[in-house]
Amino acid sequence: MLSWQFVLLGLFAYLLGSVPAAYIAARLSKGVDLRKAGSGNVGASNVARTASKKLAIPVFLFDIGKGYLVVWLASLMGVDLFYQIIIGLLAVVGHNWPVFLGFKGGRGIATSLGVVLAVSPWLGLIMIVLAYGMAPFKQLALGVLIAVSSLPALAWFAASSMGISDKHGALWGFLVMLGLVIFRRLSPQRSEISHDTPVWMLLVNRLLFDRDIRDREAWISRSG
Repeated sequence: MLSWQFVLLGLFAYLLGSVPAAYIAARLSKGVDLRKAGSGNVGASNVARTASKKLAIPVFLFDIGKGYLVVWLASLMGVDLFYQIIIGLLAVVGHNWPVFLGFKGGRGIATSLGVVLAVSPWLGLIMIVLAYGMAPFKQLALGVLIAVSSLPALAWFAASSMGISDKHGALWGFLVMLGLVIFRRLSPQRSEISHDTPVWMLLVNRLLFDRDIRDREAWISRSG
């Protein structure tokens, strides 16, 4: 479906996704540029780490809302579920590569969660449990990878119990989501702190832990 309404909704989704709530919150509250602090990601978790834990909550909810809203609007247009998810992922692309911040943004996990919640609240709840179940072990990034990787299988094999009417559309849509998550983790330029890390280890660290080195504290406290 490539009607002009769909194209306009896709553009709106990208621009809405590009609204950097985390950057704005950290900049206004503490004068912090999230792109140069903590993990370097423009997202709620970095707001909590470098600016304010209280501010991280509305930022997180806003980022979820970006994904949820555009999928809901796409559903009102009556487009197939696969294209609803694609519209949601355009908001994720906007969050990850925002036009308003020189295309340097976050990881899009909260916005992706909003997309999943719009498709199936039950599936979204499972994603939350799987992802944040690893948080007490300080392995949230690994939990997120497990959660997103499970979505295609859950959408296919448990579609009816999850309230998903089109399991084919959900399967392919969530496979695209998984590919986007993996691409976002693997695509950045190598950081100076990982100069001596072998390429294969760099890729493993990025894929599993979403950072260039295994040492979490050294990664967060690096300069620049």
